[in-house]
Amino acid sequence: MKAKKLFYCTDCGNELMRWAGQCPACGAWNTVAEAPETPRASGRRGAEKPPGIRARKAHPISELSEETEIRFSTGMGELDRVLGGGAVKGSLVLIGGAPGIGKSTLMLQICGKLCEFAKVLYVSGEESERQLKLRAKRLNVESGNLYVVSETALEDVLDCAEEEEPDALIVDSIQTLHKETLDSAAGSVSQVRECALALMRVAKEQGVTVFVIGHVNKEGGLAGPRVLEHMVDCVLYFEGDSHTSYRILRAAKNRFGATNEIGVFEMRDAGLAEVGDPSELLLTGRPQDAPGTCVTCVMEGARPVLAEIQALVVASPGGNPRRASNGFDYNRAAMLLAVLEKRGGLRVSSCDAYLNIVGGLWVDEPAADLGAIIALASSYLDKPVAGDLAAVGEVGLTGELRSVDRAEQRLAEISRLGFKRCVIPSHRSERLKNFPGLRLLPAKNIGEAIRAALGLRE
Repeated sequence: MKAKKLFYCTDCGNELMRWAGQCPACGAWNTVAEAPETPRASGRRGAEKPPGIRARKAHPISELSEETEIRFSTGMGELDRVLGGGAVKGSLVLIGGAPGIGKSTLMLQICGKLCEFAKVLYVSGEESERQLKLRAKRLNVESGNLYVVSETALEDVLDCAEEEEPDALIVDSIQTLHKETLDSAAGSVSQVRECALALMRVAKEQGVTVFVIGHVNKEGGLAGPRVLEHMVDCVLYFEGDSHTSYRILRAAKNRFGATNEIGVFEMRDAGLAEVGDPSELLLTGRPQDAPGTCVTCVMEGARPVLAEIQALVVASPGGNPRRASNGFDYNRAAMLLAVLEKRGGLRVSSCDAYLNIVGGLWVDEPAADLGAIIALASSYLDKPVAGDLAAVGEVGLTGELRSVDRAEQRLAEISRLGFKRCVIPSHRSERLKNFPGLRLLPAKNIGEAIRAALGLRE
């Protein structure tokens, strides 16, 4: 039987059954290519097993061990938080990010901590051993338990790992590895898939914790086949603006912990430094008594983080008002503008409107709706919001305010940073705990919330 041809997108790695001019997954043009054929085992069940070798036997789930996974600290608290409390022995972790964001720096820095109690093998396909030595010297990473090798052949990497028997293996990056039995170039769908499978076997069979660095495409997703993300245990994204020194590590998949935790770092001359209080960091330099700004509190995993929402509403010189948002969902911003005009009585439909989240944070939960509404109204009316006021709440299409989850955790963080007042939805507000020095301003709809925040009369 003739094998069917398989095609894939060279940009995002999406697999297709037939050629197409445009990739249906990422929308890129002229990026679909035919995938090379891979050798298949003969017979329906593959090659025959040697005599005396039996297949793995199934066991009743009631007889399986209930031992928890073995965790260990990476030496960086922010990375441990994102991983769910530390790295897990025998896990495969994929770290993606834009070029120059600091992925290799992060991995080399944790080597200095891991080498205090473990043996680490660092495989680099992009830098020479001398370059690694110079970067390690700059980061003050020096240990006899750190072994480095510059290699791109998968077979040689596996031989080196078998010979050295490390406790942790770092591969920088998966797109540079190639298997010699495949004819395709390094970074192709078949190469990435086969190399990832080999590294997964090393992690599971030998109990080695494997960290793999991956490239990203222009849309920000991990380059290569989608199966790569399904194979690994954890997928971490290293994000940040190239114009700022702050970086955010976010978990997109984690089989051993939550997927909504973030870690915050600051890029310095000596490497990445942990930021233990991101709320204070994001509010640094906040203008006082300036119209168009409001502070809200969002939950990043189990951590409440204060974010400053800035808005600018100006009269549009043309007949087609412009809308733009940075760090805030565009469609949600457009919806809030419509609610503000229909239910709040402000003629924002004839104005250009801009929303921005300061510090490069991406806010995607409804609890930030009320802060955005107040910032937009403040800019439109040119009335400042008091510097000691914050706002938390979800806004509905009828202009009503709805309560949010973990409200007391948010209020505790708001009180800790010195805010004196907070606008909240009136629903269930009487059940909330009172925090010393923090006055709650309950509101039923956006009209009451705007009047309470800006000190307006009815």
